[in-house]
Amino acid sequence: MIDILMPTIAQGLLWAIMALGVYITFRVLDIADLTVEGSFPLGAAVAASMLSEGYSVAVAFICAAIAGMLAGVATGLLHTKLKIPALLAGILTMIALYSVNLRVMGKANLSLLRIDTIFTEMQAWFNLDNVYTVLSVGAIAALLSGLFIYWFFGTEIGAAIRATGFNQQMIRAQGVDTRVTIILGLLISNALVALSGALIAQNNGFADVGMGTGTIVIGLASVIIGEVLFGTRSFKNCIVSVILGSVVYRIVIAAVLQMGMPPNDLKLFTALLVAFALSLPLVKDKVGARKAVK
Repeated sequence: MIDILMPTIAQGLLWAIMALGVYITFRVLDIADLTVEGSFPLGAAVAASMLSEGYSVAVAFICAAIAGMLAGVATGLLHTKLKIPALLAGILTMIALYSVNLRVMGKANLSLLRIDTIFTEMQAWFNLDNVYTVLSVGAIAALLSGLFIYWFFGTEIGAAIRATGFNQQMIRAQGVDTRVTIILGLLISNALVALSGALIAQNNGFADVGMGTGTIVIGLASVIIGEVLFGTRSFKNCIVSVILGSVVYRIVIAAVLQMGMPPNDLKLFTALLVAFALSLPLVKDKVGARKAVK
């Protein structure tokens, strides 16, 4: 059991960074941003290309984050400057990034075998086995990402971004340019998603142009499961809930696979899981209303 549980938790922590990015757009900005399906493999492609060219791990992560930022800015400009609906703007950027990712890697799949990654370096520094190396890297990355989000959204500009998602008319009345706050929110979100893609690619040992398919559903599942199970009492609680939700989602996936579910049905299962989790508040309200009537 432990042999399955520990790698699953490690994977959940790596994907939690992507889930935090999805949380920023879905909950903080109140935007359904499909850019993540393109920025996730973009981060993987950039990091893998940089590492294969002999650059350091730090440079690979920085370049991956910058690439994710540019993807978020592109979506933000389409939405704020050209007045394209946010959902459609994200779809347009996602489609464009498919070609960009192919250009970056030069082919559909780029291997990282026999190339130093964050995991091989961590393994060499601390003499850990593979599972605990991934767990350590995931825990550190999730912790740093969570702390950064908590700090940033407590600043004046971070509060303005949160207010933009809550009530754009109100924050505009305070003299804040909501176009800037939306672009900033998308920038930070896609930077985190790209960093998660860079970590996943290094852990998998390759970057693939199609590895972003279904990313938005995985992120939404992590966010919704975390909120349902661990609550949303405060912003700090929301961040922790998203991280734990990502871990729980991975455990659920591992459990259903162990029970014999065909891997081809995972996307369907995830979609049903998200639909069920999204409907829970409505179900609770109806049950509460019936109790009140009785």
